[in-house]
Amino acid sequence: MAIPTPQAGSADIGVMGMGVMGSNLARNLARNGYKVAITNRTSAKTQKVAAKYASEGTFIPSEDVADFILSLEKPRVAIIMVKAGPATDACIDQFKQYMEEGDIIVDCGNSLFSDTRRREAELKAAGLHFVGAGVSGGEEGALLGPAIMPGGSKWAYDRLGPMFEKISAHVEGEPCCTHVGADGAGHFVKMVHNGIEYADMQVIGEAYDLLRRALGLTPAQVGEVFARWNEGDLDSYLMEITAEVLKQVDAETGKPLVDLIQDAAGQKGTGMWTVQTALDLAVPVTGIGEATFARGLSSAPEQRQAAQNFEGQAEPWQVKDREAFIEDVRQALFASKVVAYSQGFNEIQAAAKEYGWQIENGDMARIWRGGCIIRARFLNDITRAFEKDPELPLLIGDEYFYGKIQECLPAWRRIVAQAALHGAPAPVFSSSLSYYDGVRAKRLPAALIQGQRDFFGSHTYKRVDKEGTFHTLWAQQGRPEEQW
Repeated sequence: MAIPTPQAGSADIGVMGMGVMGSNLARNLARNGYKVAITNRTSAKTQKVAAKYASEGTFIPSEDVADFILSLEKPRVAIIMVKAGPATDACIDQFKQYMEEGDIIVDCGNSLFSDTRRREAELKAAGLHFVGAGVSGGEEGALLGPAIMPGGSKWAYDRLGPMFEKISAHVEGEPCCTHVGADGAGHFVKMVHNGIEYADMQVIGEAYDLLRRALGLTPAQVGEVFARWNEGDLDSYLMEITAEVLKQVDAETGKPLVDLIQDAAGQKGTGMWTVQTALDLAVPVTGIGEATFARGLSSAPEQRQAAQNFEGQAEPWQVKDREAFIEDVRQALFASKVVAYSQGFNEIQAAAKEYGWQIENGDMARIWRGGCIIRARFLNDITRAFEKDPELPLLIGDEYFYGKIQECLPAWRRIVAQAALHGAPAPVFSSSLSYYDGVRAKRLPAALIQGQRDFFGSHTYKRVDKEGTFHTLWAQQGRPEEQW
């Protein structure tokens, strides 16, 4: 049965795409009192959502895009919740046919920020506003209250922001939503959020692996350890759900479910984008990078099979004090997590400078405290650190976090050393510690590298004892130095 043509201007906001995320976001808006226009590529799904959730609020279904746009109150706000890439561009092209100057298109998918910048510029030339909004929290967050990171113009946020703030998660009475910055800023911050998520998940996995290898704990026992840790500094959504995953038993075999899941981690691209963009910005995000590479390694069956007979020459595990080892792993986990967040904020700072975005790191930490996947207790401490010093160049240099790192440092070193001695892969633990030692070093071997570059490519160098740029004439007798 065809959907009736809706009344013009009858909806407060619209959502295109009735997949799980799109329908849950529409339901969230409706539950909060907004009249929500909905549509989908197939009208059957639109009708199903409108009928199934009619008791939750007002849904205004449309058969096609023309009716969908017609149903929106001016200035119109239309949300796209479809697959990132060509599908998003196709929706935008459809919307443009029926929208008028001042209307707003919102992309709440995981789009690459550079695509968002391009789309914003194109639509701005056509008199339309485009908002790239990062939305974190998964299916449950979309329905019950996500963290929302909208970019775009301030004018668009004034129209859209109150609705998004109302439906977002709230912590201590504050919405987990704020205007991030111009054009692609919102999607950039969401990208980095996901990169931190990669590192966080990987380092939790490394802690789990070490506890099983060294102590022979069962998954359920590790889950109990994680549940206990989740009551302290490591309190976070990811620790909470990890404990639950580890306690899950397969109904058919009676074995721990985690032991039956293939050890090949998938990825949809945001971690890779974070690393690729960090390389473009020359910002080290070693924890995120190693976490992304670890997923790639896990999903390389031919290479892993070829290495199954490699000799590790590793020492056997002989842990004398089990509780002390568990505490060492906990402290190494905390320190490595903080480094991942610190590196992520550095990438955001570098991008803000590069693209002219006025991003406040304290605001980002604040809105990540609820709704999103990386929500954690210590985000309160990160928020305070950036409130105290909005220009803080290095999160782990903040007085509180520096103190915490110092407390964890001996345990962190012991765990990285033990992992290496016993042949346990711990790429994020190891690279995070190496980053800490690198950033604190008074002098790095980069001086030698610059000398090498000058030798083979005349790339010049600077000196510590005098001003200017110099080049050694390496091919000439006596190798004289000249100033450039």
